[in-house]
Amino acid sequence: MGINRRTLITGAAAIGAAALALPQTAAASPKVSPQLASSKKRLTGVDMPPSQRWQVGGTDLGIAYLLENNSVGFLFGDTFNTRWYNDPPLPNDWRSPVMLRSNIHPGDPGGIVFDSAAMVAGDGRAPEITYNGHNGSDGAGTFEVTVIPNDAVAFPDGTHVMSYMSIAQWYNDVNIQWRTNYAGLAISHDGNSFQRTPTVWWNDGSNTDPFQMWTMQRDGDWVYIFSVRAGRQTGPMMLRRVPVNSMFDSGAYQGWGWNGTNWDWGRPCTSILPESRFGEPSVRRLNDGTWVMSYLNGGSGSIVTRRADGPDKAWTDENVQVTQLQQPAIYGGFIHPYSSSAPNDLHLLVSRWPQINGQSFAYDVTQWVGSV
Repeated sequence: MGINRRTLITGAAAIGAAALALPQTAAASPKVSPQLASSKKRLTGVDMPPSQRWQVGGTDLGIAYLLENNSVGFLFGDTFNTRWYNDPPLPNDWRSPVMLRSNIHPGDPGGIVFDSAAMVAGDGRAPEITYNGHNGSDGAGTFEVTVIPNDAVAFPDGTHVMSYMSIAQWYNDVNIQWRTNYAGLAISHDGNSFQRTPTVWWNDGSNTDPFQMWTMQRDGDWVYIFSVRAGRQTGPMMLRRVPVNSMFDSGAYQGWGWNGTNWDWGRPCTSILPESRFGEPSVRRLNDGTWVMSYLNGGSGSIVTRRADGPDKAWTDENVQVTQLQQPAIYGGFIHPYSSSAPNDLHLLVSRWPQINGQSFAYDVTQWVGSV
């Protein structure tokens, strides 16, 4: 297949967040870090039920979002019927994005169990749910390596909106971050197949546009979007919001910005956190109103969380949830929407990269349990 996939980039020391704190974080009350999260259950892999039922073996990501019927959809990026992307026998049925579903509460003793796959009636091969150029055209003349989901939001009328990245180039020996063409929106009216729309945010020539990797959370009449640069580069964490009925109008998005005196909506975005090497962000509003953010800290290589009283409120310092010592080669941690702020009720879907420094690992997703 010849695709160059993302690499895990970690360093010896974490970013010094306290020394770089912006006014948005200065008001955050200190919080004692909880114990590290613990592994509960591996969810994907060639030896797991999704492989037998839907040919979903090696998987990327595992982004959980609440569906309109209160079930949960799980979005996977590059997916294969083998252990990982270059594992024989080739071709190994490369697909992305793929969606599985579950109506099991993650806190149940047996953990998350997938019960269906998008675009599949019963058992059978789970196809990709939107168009993917697969080392070809994106459908409009731009070369596209693959399409990777960012997040999705579902509405009561059954409409789903998915944010995705159109990948221009993966990591190689010259480029230390992957590059995107753009971040775009796709729509579904049945919760199964998604159509890509003309609403896109193009990356810039220096690969530094801060609106490429998204996470989205609906709250009332607004959808709040947190975004960072592609490739886990050092950069800002931006916050925007858009009315729920205007997601495909790029002019309706409002930035959250600092003018030197105060924060307000409708301004150019200002980073809500000290610049860092942010991995894919995941933000969810819990049932008690607490907002929780998760991401890979590219400096320490750990999955960390922060919490806040609202999307535009001050965020606490990082809490370390999962480290490379606990599970090597981790790169994504996504919050299950049924998590709560009760002790040991934060449920994270943690992805693992298959090969690092000559060592082989599974390309899979594991459910971890921690505390906000």
